[in-house]
Amino acid sequence: MNLHNFVLGRWEPHQGPGIPQFDAVTGELIATCGSDGLDYAAIMDYARRTGGPALRQMTYQERGRMLKRLALFLTDIKENYYALSYRTGATRSDSWIDIDGGIGTLFAYASLRRKLPDSNLWVDGETARLSKEGTFIGHHVMVPKHGVAIHINAFNFPIWGMLEKLSVNFLAGMPAIVKPSELTSYLAEAMVRDIIASGILPEGALQLVCGSGIGILDPVTEQDVVTFTGSAETGRMLKSLPSIIQNAVPFNMEADSLNAAVLAPDALPNTPAFELFIKEIRREMTAKAGQKCTAIRRAIVPDSLVDAVRTALGKELAKTTLGDPRAEGVRMGALASQTQQEEVRRRVDLLLRSSTLVYGDPDDYQVIGADKSKGAFFTPLVLLNDAPFRNQDTHTVEAFGPVCTILPYRGLQEAIELANMGKGSLVSTIATADPRFARTYVEESAPYHGRILILNEHSAKESTGHGSPMPLLVHGGPGRAGGGEEMGGLRGVKHYLQRTAIQGHPTMITAVTGVFQQGAAYKETEIHPFRKHFEDLDIGETHFTHKHTVTETDIVNFANVSGDHFYAHVDTTALEGTPFEGRVAHGYWVLSKAAGMFVEPRKGPVLLNYGLEECRFTKPVYPGMTIGVRLTVKEKTAQEKRDEADIRKGIVKWLVDVYDETGDTVAIATILTMVKMRNQEG
Repeated sequence: MNLHNFVLGRWEPHQGPGIPQFDAVTGELIATCGSDGLDYAAIMDYARRTGGPALRQMTYQERGRMLKRLALFLTDIKENYYALSYRTGATRSDSWIDIDGGIGTLFAYASLRRKLPDSNLWVDGETARLSKEGTFIGHHVMVPKHGVAIHINAFNFPIWGMLEKLSVNFLAGMPAIVKPSELTSYLAEAMVRDIIASGILPEGALQLVCGSGIGILDPVTEQDVVTFTGSAETGRMLKSLPSIIQNAVPFNMEADSLNAAVLAPDALPNTPAFELFIKEIRREMTAKAGQKCTAIRRAIVPDSLVDAVRTALGKELAKTTLGDPRAEGVRMGALASQTQQEEVRRRVDLLLRSSTLVYGDPDDYQVIGADKSKGAFFTPLVLLNDAPFRNQDTHTVEAFGPVCTILPYRGLQEAIELANMGKGSLVSTIATADPRFARTYVEESAPYHGRILILNEHSAKESTGHGSPMPLLVHGGPGRAGGGEEMGGLRGVKHYLQRTAIQGHPTMITAVTGVFQQGAAYKETEIHPFRKHFEDLDIGETHFTHKHTVTETDIVNFANVSGDHFYAHVDTTALEGTPFEGRVAHGYWVLSKAAGMFVEPRKGPVLLNYGLEECRFTKPVYPGMTIGVRLTVKEKTAQEKRDEADIRKGIVKWLVDVYDETGDTVAIATILTMVKMRNQEG
């Protein structure tokens, strides 16, 4: 079977003999792939001219709903990918990480649409007041880059590696070209075929290159973004290409690293923390046959516990049965290819120059349901480096397979130093129930690790473990790990956006951003805005309320109702040395009174109060002062219907500006209401 590339809106067979792809278990030929003859300049131009405009025409809300539809579609057919995933050497549980994990990331990013505007322009941060009178302000906006995201993925997670990147760039509004590893691109191709056939994505949003992709980065421009997952050596080479440097192309690199797990001195044998430490190392060594960029390569343990750790880990690993992942009872499959098998063996030989093999034999192991000589099998190995400060190989050489080295330490500072000697990792774990150990470790190690898992019995039941990057947390790390960040919730979306500062009068900034800015012109209407449906409300539309003169009775009554008898509200004899000139009204009374003044009591399109986003009390309110409220439509976000029985509605953010008789603002808040749409069709 010849794999096809999906470029320029069509499936194209590769030219020439191609690169062979083999079943990791049986050694049988699966397919050939190739990318010779592809015109990458034309492919990128097509993405920029077709996919980019189509995605940018959609709002963040629409793109989020598109991700949700795609996730639901793939969920319905996900079993189709499991059968093919076995051929990568992955067990059912390994494939679950890749397939369900990837689809889960789509769902996670789809849900983030609720935090984004119903627009294709994202207002970032707070307004910067740039002038004394407030007629000149600044703001930051973020918009999608007018380029293409080029994703160069590793062989170990052909689906998750693809979907976790696509989730983010699609939500941001950029098209993508995916270049999976030529070892396992047959699995990525199968999913992309289904995605394209679904019609969920707009034309040009996704293209696929299944071969080596040599030259794919040559036509990049300043508007493009490159993400890379793989070896640090390859990543550094790509990052230094002239096209990347000359055009200052953002290059997000996530590289394999020498991740560490640290056993704290309080985690003695037979304690929950010790047992969790052993199980976590065993899981990270055997999941995907140790072919995870986050796998634990170094186990850092107190020198007095080395023997206990070695014995306990050996017992756990002895339960690991190796073989065809489809065979009953097999708990660990094969490496991705025999080429990878040879590379892992070579790296183990390098490590054995300064370490001792204390568990496993790379030449003597049993395989279930398969021919050992034809598959890419590799047994778990545990090494011991008893002089980890002198013998540096453990901190520089990575065997990308089921291999881990035990490193002894004396004292917390030595443990921290050893963990940091990896010169940057994606993740480290500490197994401890001691908060002081955890605090010091985080303070001293955080600059060297992208993520730190604090593991003990209190979180273990729900913990996703050392090696599982989560969509809402950053995945990446400093130094050897590449210096990049993927996912991280909305942080990842910003990687595909251009942040631009804009300056001008508040009225003009309001018009550009679609978010009301203080100082902008008000739009007064005769109809109370609470009488209007969602579609009929304009940004800047303002209702001026009647006024109210504050009395001591107001303050006393609120103190009795709320139970808030703070001295500044009730005891005028206690005000010496305070900023108050007399009895002061409660801030929450001011806000409550404001609500009573601006609310339209009759039943109308406003369905409910959805919450309070921000609130500040800027000036004391004393008896005798007169207050009024300016209620302004600040921002609007439409919501989709949950089901057919649901009504069409949206969330309206209102700026509540409470002012006194001098015109000064005394309190300001943003409240949210759910407002019914006039048009209930759709």
